[in-house]
Amino acid sequence: MTRRHFVLLLAALFPCALPVHQSVAKTLVYCTEVSPDTFDPALASGSRDASATALYNRMVEFDPGTTKVRPGLAESWEISDDGLTYTFHLRHGVKFHSVEGFTPSRDFNADDVLFTFDRQANAQNPFNNYAKRQYIYFDGIGMPDLVAGWRKLDDHTVVMTLKAPHSPMLADLAMDFASLVSKEYADKLVAEKRLLDLALKPVGTGPFQLVDYQQDAVIRYKANPDYWRGKPKIDDLVFAIATDASIRMEKLRAGECDLMPYPNPADLEAIKATLGIKVMRQEGLNTGYLAFNTLQKPFDDPRVRKAIAIAIDTQALVDVVFRGTGEVARNPLPPTSWAYDKTSPDHVFDPAAARQGLADAGVKDLHMKIWAMPVQRPYNPNAQRMAEMIQSDLAKIGVNVEVVTYEWTEYLARSKSRDRDGAMLFGFTGDNGDPDNFLSVPLGCAGVGTTNRANWCFPAFDDLLKQAAGIVDPAARAKLYSQAQAIFREQMPWVAIAHSVVSMPMREQVTGYVMDPFDHHDFSGVDIRE
Repeated sequence: MTRRHFVLLLAALFPCALPVHQSVAKTLVYCTEVSPDTFDPALASGSRDASATALYNRMVEFDPGTTKVRPGLAESWEISDDGLTYTFHLRHGVKFHSVEGFTPSRDFNADDVLFTFDRQANAQNPFNNYAKRQYIYFDGIGMPDLVAGWRKLDDHTVVMTLKAPHSPMLADLAMDFASLVSKEYADKLVAEKRLLDLALKPVGTGPFQLVDYQQDAVIRYKANPDYWRGKPKIDDLVFAIATDASIRMEKLRAGECDLMPYPNPADLEAIKATLGIKVMRQEGLNTGYLAFNTLQKPFDDPRVRKAIAIAIDTQALVDVVFRGTGEVARNPLPPTSWAYDKTSPDHVFDPAAARQGLADAGVKDLHMKIWAMPVQRPYNPNAQRMAEMIQSDLAKIGVNVEVVTYEWTEYLARSKSRDRDGAMLFGFTGDNGDPDNFLSVPLGCAGVGTTNRANWCFPAFDDLLKQAAGIVDPAARAKLYSQAQAIFREQMPWVAIAHSVVSMPMREQVTGYVMDPFDHHDFSGVDIRE
């Protein structure tokens, strides 16, 4: 879509000629980099669009800009002394959205909580496989093995019982997959045999409601006038979709959007010098990596994985791709995590030793694929360039690399397969700030075939994570996580490449935006200064 056509589209969607006695509606345009892969956050597998924060709430949520849990749709809770029973007291008077074909007849209550988790856990629930997709996070963090069950005490009290103590549970429940959905709406969709509308015509309790979605072009939201925290300050929220960072930057400079994610690192100095634009920055809770498929020969052999790893010049990757906005990774955890192992050694770059390592493993004439993401992420602003540099590095030790890519939704779907052919460039931005999330979701046994793109299940590693999650004391947990990071470095299911600084350019008129450590975008408190 050209700039002119985009402007015409916005003019058509949001006519600005209003009678003088009416106040002018405030519209915020966010230039996003990718279309959402779903509007059902329980199904989302890698897209950090704002549907979860815009459309939904969770029982507990994060204080804006922090990893601290605060009340959400549960206004309070108690945890039993043995850590097994969580009693949540739900808010009264919370309204669900209305959409075409559905107007709620009741407020949010305990039935919605039970349905939200039952649909993900219970194979007999009509919504368990309604979209022919996995509930990737519910399964990936091992919720079926953690939670014994949910029960309703009354309309505004629910009890969750665990099978064993799990320190990160509250933080887990603040994640997107735990977004609460309407059982009344779901029941209507079942009766009318249109189950997919749960994802296509979403109903939540959040600050915004979906108005329209034109794939790869624009998403329109409107403020929820009945939002329980108070109506947002902006009236209309528009996501203008542009995969190219240069195009997003051009739109920002032209005033066609108000803020954008993932600028090209090479453009940051010029962006900061642009009149009328400010840039917010913070250290990211992220790690970019190259994930082997450890179920695929010869990458099932850690000697081969380590040989490939030391053949890659990660410092050169960071210098060229991140242009001063990243640092070389030594661990799967980022330095912003309280459990980061500061004693870990620097990455070794030794092509001669890499060549010898392949020979010792009996591998010669190796041909492999490297997958390059088609989108930008803080942990990898240019996957295609990175893949080409890795291709060049590996050619020097006699490894022939084919670089492949797919459309983003297809990339996410294909990459989960246990028989995936090739190592993939990917990354992880923390979901809740707890090291368990950062290690268990992309590397735990429960995530194989879902969130664990390396398909790596190492019992000694997994046992350490389970031990740590059952302990309350952070110092004791940190010792176990240090041991787990040492196992990771020895086994090398990924080549950990980089951690980055996250930048968010925006027009100076934008106020109230708070950068999120989890790379979400919450517009509920944002305003546009006149």
